[in-house]
Amino acid sequence: MRQRTTKFSPNRKIVSEPPPEADRIRLANEIGYGGNPEHKRHAGDFDLNPPAQPRLGKTLCDDANIHARAQAIELLREGARRGLISVQAGAGGRFPKMIWAVTEGGVAMEAQIENPEMGIYHGYPMPKHDPLEQEVHRLWIERAPRDRSKRTLDL
Repeated sequence: MRQRTTKFSPNRKIVSEPPPEADRIRLANEIGYGGNPEHKRHAGDFDLNPPAQPRLGKTLCDDANIHARAQAIELLREGARRGLISVQAGAGGRFPKMIWAVTEGGVAMEAQIENPEMGIYHGYPMPKHDPLEQEVHRLWIERAPRDRSKRTLDL
């Protein structure tokens, strides 16, 4: 069996300067999480249709210890609040095409817009060999809230 090779789009870029805080908070409050059954071994409370259907070559949320929809939504929103958003906008231009975050366990996550009209995303763990993965980690720390009590997520 031939091993699948992963290609990463060179067009994925995180904004160099995050938008003003008010815009990031607005974005975080407007976005939602839809989920993708291809990135789940166990459906948990994600309410996926079809249910979990892990696909060969896809990274799984289960391996990043994300088993609840509330965890996924909070990570997505925290990525928006920290300004880890793509330079590129999704179709319609209202929402960024991608948002990044890092779990408490240190796994970099990437969320891709699936419904650009409603701001709904699905996310997945980034492979360690993804050239953008280390930048996500660096910016996650750099853009953390200044208040130490907000540095980690209570998931």
